[in-house]
Amino acid sequence: MRVMVMVKATADSEAGAMPTTELLQAMTSFNDELVKAGVMLAGEGLRPSSQGKRVAFDGPRRAVIDGPFAETRELVAGFWLWEVKDMAEAVEWVKRCPNPMPGPSEIEIRPVVEAGDFGEAMTEELGEQIQRLREQTAGR
Repeated sequence: MRVMVMVKATADSEAGAMPTTELLQAMTSFNDELVKAGVMLAGEGLRPSSQGKRVAFDGPRRAVIDGPFAETRELVAGFWLWEVKDMAEAVEWVKRCPNPMPGPSEIEIRPVVEAGDFGEAMTEELGEQIQRLREQTAGR
């Protein structure tokens, strides 16, 4: 199963504070373990929401909203995409993770929706198209 593992933002990450060398070393070592175990598919840190934008949808209308965004605890400061056997394995990996922030922090784990989850709405043609897109993006 694939899971998205999200490091929740804090006041420090939203202020643009960069991690210490020690934290970078610890996170790099953790990422190395994930890669060697065949778990990590992707992972990146994100810049503060002040450098981001949102696009709000309402029918055919689109509105662009400039950051920063309120509710820091609801924002994401970084992410991984992992392949694990189940949610319990993902939780065990997260528990081994160094604290990603200088103070209290949270990491959220959510399963990725798979093609089979869409039921009858996922036609054979759509499934084939999605598979082609995945193969094309995997080579980048």
